[in-house]
Amino acid sequence: MFPTVIRRWSTTVTKPAKFGQPVFASHPHLIKKDELTPGISAHEYEFRRQSLMKNLPDNSLVVLMGGKIKYMSNRTYKFRQASDFWYLTGFDEPDAAVILEKTSSQRGYKMSLFSSGSNPEKQKWDGARTTFEDAKTHFAFDESLPFHALPGTLRSLLPACDNIYVDILNPSSRRTSPRSILKYLSPSESRSEYDTIMEALSSARRKALAPVVANLRSIKSPAEQAVMKTAAALLPRPIHLSPSLLSNVTLLHLQTMRYTHPNMSEHAIASHFEYLCAVAGSQRPAYVPVVASGPNALIIHYTSNNQIVHQGELVLIDAGCEFNGYASDITRTFPVSGTYSPAQRDLYTAVLNAQKDLIKMCFEAAGVSLMDLHRKSAQLLTTELKQISIGFQLTQSMVERELYPHFVGHHIGIDLHESNHLDRNEVLREGMVITVEPGIYVPPSPHFPKEFHNIGIRIEDDILIGSTGPTILSVNAPKEIADVEGACQGSLGLEPF
Repeated sequence: MFPTVIRRWSTTVTKPAKFGQPVFASHPHLIKKDELTPGISAHEYEFRRQSLMKNLPDNSLVVLMGGKIKYMSNRTYKFRQASDFWYLTGFDEPDAAVILEKTSSQRGYKMSLFSSGSNPEKQKWDGARTTFEDAKTHFAFDESLPFHALPGTLRSLLPACDNIYVDILNPSSRRTSPRSILKYLSPSESRSEYDTIMEALSSARRKALAPVVANLRSIKSPAEQAVMKTAAALLPRPIHLSPSLLSNVTLLHLQTMRYTHPNMSEHAIASHFEYLCAVAGSQRPAYVPVVASGPNALIIHYTSNNQIVHQGELVLIDAGCEFNGYASDITRTFPVSGTYSPAQRDLYTAVLNAQKDLIKMCFEAAGVSLMDLHRKSAQLLTTELKQISIGFQLTQSMVERELYPHFVGHHIGIDLHESNHLDRNEVLREGMVITVEPGIYVPPSPHFPKEFHNIGIRIEDDILIGSTGPTILSVNAPKEIADVEGACQGSLGLEPF
């Protein structure tokens, strides 16, 4: 198979690609010359690894397991690398593992890759995989070996290590789960090798790796912040808007509002949003979108998306995309008819006011945690509801129990939820990115005013924590009532796409 060389925009592009993932030589439209993955330089990956190893005790070993291919109807899903493996290596191929050995060298560690390597026969069916030699030169691995060499290498290294950082079980992750190391250790192949490795992994020397990496991932670098900002504001094409309503460009949520009309399926709305994301360059949805019309919005994680949107209802759309390895998570609630009813407007205003006040608190100098934000959100929503109607004269605990059952937000980054190993009581620090998503969901109960029954409203934005103030990464998604109604009615000069 001989590559075809295509000259375009004075750049030589090789087709088909030689590597198992985009590199500058084959994908200059996606990746710059000094980048290892789109938006992230090789230097940054090196810095991440050095930061990890520097903070580990001497004589430590790190074992990283990559993601596995999943199948449906005997065909593969689009592969998605294990989160921590991706964060530390940028290597985006399945059937891979990496060993990091802490050393006294200037680099501070030795890095060995175990992968499938290039296979000309498989390449005919599935495309290229990175060769062992290319993996060393392009990804800065000290050694690049076949995957079957992993057990033997572990057997030789583990006995001499004082600390072994590895995740035996699959850590909680929204990415493709890492392949458990135990899956590759079979007693039938070499009982002595198996026993040696199992003895080391079962000892007190073994430490959980995921919490250590989570601390590194919690603070986003400037390059990560730039990728996440793009993920939260993708556009399928240039759009010109009325400057009196919205400045600059807008978000895919706005076009989805414009596209939606009564008597269409929730599924069509979800599919349209995913289509817009794909056209704009997103590699995949960040999660299954929620498109909940009318009373369906009372189901927090409603993903059936299979009923008809009716005149007069609200549509709650909780949807985000993944762009260059980073997720966005945005929720808007808009009137399918183009105008909020009085009750819808009152409840929406209550949630919006609370969210704005919460976002103002999202900076390091404020000294608040996610738990502080949640307690404040319940207090703010209780106050707002009391101002709406005498029928909402509830205590804060009643509001949390009956009308606001979920937490106010979570960390976001490579994974949609990056808070699995982070303490909600930890003070928010500059460089963290979180979501802020208060909501109110009124069931058809006689305890609440009838005009608000079956209304569910949630407003969610992605917030970058600054030193003295927040940055709303999803700022261009309309949420002011005038802007939302303008988007739905088409008065912003925006045609459906």
